[in-house]
Amino acid sequence: MDQAPVQVRDPGLQPERTRLAWRRTTLSCTVAAVLAARAALQEGTTALSVVACALCLLLWLGFLVVAHRRMTELAASSRPLRLPVRAAATAALCTMALAACATAMVF
Repeated sequence: MDQAPVQVRDPGLQPERTRLAWRRTTLSCTVAAVLAARAALQEGTTALSVVACALCLLLWLGFLVVAHRRMTELAASSRPLRLPVRAAATAALCTMALAACATAMVF
C-alpha cells in the first residue's frame, strides 16, 4: 500500500503579517502613552499626574515585553508556537488599561 505524502504547511505571509500587526499595535500603545503623559504633565506636575504617568509607563513596558517576545518568536520560526494564554491576557490587559488611562487623562 502506498502511503499518502505528508503535506508540508506553507505559512505564506501569515507570520509576516502577524509580526507587522504586533509592530503597529506597539506603535499605537507608544503614541497613547506619550499623549497621556503629555496631557498629565501639561497642566503642571502633581502627585496624581506623576502616578498616572508612571502607570502608563508600566503598562506600556508590559505590552512592549509581550510584543517583543512574540515578534522574536515569529521571526525565528517558520511555524511559531501558539501565543500562550498568559501572554495574550497580559497584552490585552495592558492595551485596555493604557487606553483607559489615556482617556481618563484627556478628560
